[in-house]
Amino acid sequence: MDFDIELRFQNLMKHLEITFGGGMDVQAILFLIGVNELGQGHKNYTKAEKTDLLHIAICTLLEPYGYYEFEGRDAENWPHFKLLKTIPPISDREQQHLIKEAMIDYFVANEYYTEVDK
Repeated sequence: MDFDIELRFQNLMKHLEITFGGGMDVQAILFLIGVNELGQGHKNYTKAEKTDLLHIAICTLLEPYGYYEFEGRDAENWPHFKLLKTIPPISDREQQHLIKEAMIDYFVANEYYTEVDK
C-alpha cells in the first residue's frame, strides 16, 4: 500500500476518533459516511439498513472516480445510485488503497477534515 495514503488515512482516523471515540476502522468510517449521506442522523438502524448505508457510502466514495452516478432519492429519502462501470479486478490491497484514498478525499471535499501535511 502506498505509504503516503496510509499515513494520511491514519491522520484522518485520529481526527475522527476525537469526535467519535476510539476503535475507528474502515467499516466504521463507511457507516459514518452512509449515515451522513442519508441525512437522518444517528438512530437505531436495522441490519438491512446498515448494509444499505455501507452501500451508500461505497457509491458516494466511488462516484468521483466515475464508477457510480447519483440518481436521486426515493420516497423515504434514501439516495440511489446507478452503476456506470464495474471496478476492474483488483487485489484486496489495491481495494483498501482505493477506499482509503476516497475516504480522505470525501472528508476533505466536504470540509469535515483539513489535512495539515499532504
